[in-house]
Amino acid sequence: MFKNLKSNLQPAALVEDTIIQRQGNLSSTGALVVRTGKFTGRSPKDRFIVKDAITEKTVDWGEINIPISPESYQQLYQKILDYAESLDQVYVRNAYACANPNYRLNIRAYTEYPWQNMFVYNMFLRPTKRELATFTPDWKIFAFPGVLADPAVHHTRQENFSIINFTEKTIIIGGTAYTGEIKKGVFSVLNYLLPTINNVLPMHCSANVGTEGDTALFFGLSGTGKTTLSNDPDRRLIGDDEHGWSKESVFNFEGGCYAKTINLSATKEPMIYKAIKFGALLENVGFMEDGCTVDYADTSITQNTRVSYPIYHIDNIMYNSRGDLPHNIFFLTCDAFGVLPPISRLTPEQAMYHFLSGYTAKIAGTEEGINEPEATFSACFGAPFLPLHPTVYAKLLGDKLKKGSRIGDGQIHVWLVNTGWTGGPYGVGSRIELSFTRAMIKAVLNGELNKVAYHKHPIFGLEMPKRCPDVPNAILNPRDTWLNEEEYDQAALGLAKRFNKNFKKYAAKATKEILAAAPLTELPVEGMGV
Repeated sequence: MFKNLKSNLQPAALVEDTIIQRQGNLSSTGALVVRTGKFTGRSPKDRFIVKDAITEKTVDWGEINIPISPESYQQLYQKILDYAESLDQVYVRNAYACANPNYRLNIRAYTEYPWQNMFVYNMFLRPTKRELATFTPDWKIFAFPGVLADPAVHHTRQENFSIINFTEKTIIIGGTAYTGEIKKGVFSVLNYLLPTINNVLPMHCSANVGTEGDTALFFGLSGTGKTTLSNDPDRRLIGDDEHGWSKESVFNFEGGCYAKTINLSATKEPMIYKAIKFGALLENVGFMEDGCTVDYADTSITQNTRVSYPIYHIDNIMYNSRGDLPHNIFFLTCDAFGVLPPISRLTPEQAMYHFLSGYTAKIAGTEEGINEPEATFSACFGAPFLPLHPTVYAKLLGDKLKKGSRIGDGQIHVWLVNTGWTGGPYGVGSRIELSFTRAMIKAVLNGELNKVAYHKHPIFGLEMPKRCPDVPNAILNPRDTWLNEEEYDQAALGLAKRFNKNFKKYAAKATKEILAAAPLTELPVEGMGV
């Protein structure tokens, strides 16, 4: 398509080109380190979908799925083509998404920078030499940070843009070098195609498999521990972020991992730490005084420091990137209000309610203007990537929960795990220790929490275990961890009201059983003691 194409280069060649072009350098472990420029994270307000005959009546238009006209798209697409033609070299890579061959999506990515192309190599599945010989793309991606939009002409919000065109089967990205836009663009495409065509539930979750063949899913928004908790030396990793749940299997969409590195350590996250070697791509990290040892505590560029690496950098993986139907599902939330239990068991109706809610909390200091904990709700734990109405995905989840698992008792058990605060809100209480969270998840996976007694949270109705191996009984009921129980009651009511206010937008399409799973907004007559 373009002159001077560099096609399907190996990582070593891409590293070499990056260094020659002075766009990056190597860390002490051999990982390539780059800076993504002005944008160090996704820009969801600048992500568009072309509104045309295919999408007009199917996409859930609004603040998340922002429409753009075919004419504006075509102008920017042509601008990208003209710009790419002027470059000395353009990097192209053939890859695919979906490890289940029944749903494979072939992708051809054109990138301006060699390290963007390396990101595509790391993050998507890699065709064999035989497959490359006859490769035909289903979708094309054009990622050129040097192309800027003119908002007055192209009807964008500002100069950067990411646009999905379902008719032309293309994604065009300009004005930003943040690689996550490539990854999440493909995820959004699959979130549109798979439910409507194949009855597959696309999921923003990590997944792993135990020695007995039991698959576990870990849903959660950024910062809740999805990648950390799914990297378990006793279980094989399917993937850390994006999966599909079909009638046959759970399968990875990707061929790599894109992990946060803020405060990363070999002690807390040894598998991720070990994976950061030659072939890994570090973004926006700082260095120690020697200029080559990464300082993972350095947030001078951004708190959203990241690393991408091919999944084979992890020793303990499922090499076909697939697992059986899930037996346990974990909804991870970082509750900065200190209200939710560290672990609780959900009924199917509660699972649907919390899936649609997708709750976590932001803490003071993480974003400008946040001075105290702020509740955040992201439907299905991935609202920014859902082109269809959230209830489409929730219904699919409900249908699959009813069909059950092929492991153990045949049921799919759903758990809500709070990786946030206990003993009070952020600034008063303390973060739940990672070792305790790991112990609770281990107790679920080995069946220990099926053998203990439970009691219900009076406001949220969640079933809380009375004991858990290797976890102090005192932290299992959050009310018991607060110095002032009445203050806890008010905090719990306040969070419950936030849940109910958020859920109003789904109430018209929710069943009465799901609506009954909502938390109370008044103290129960019998009080809060359990």
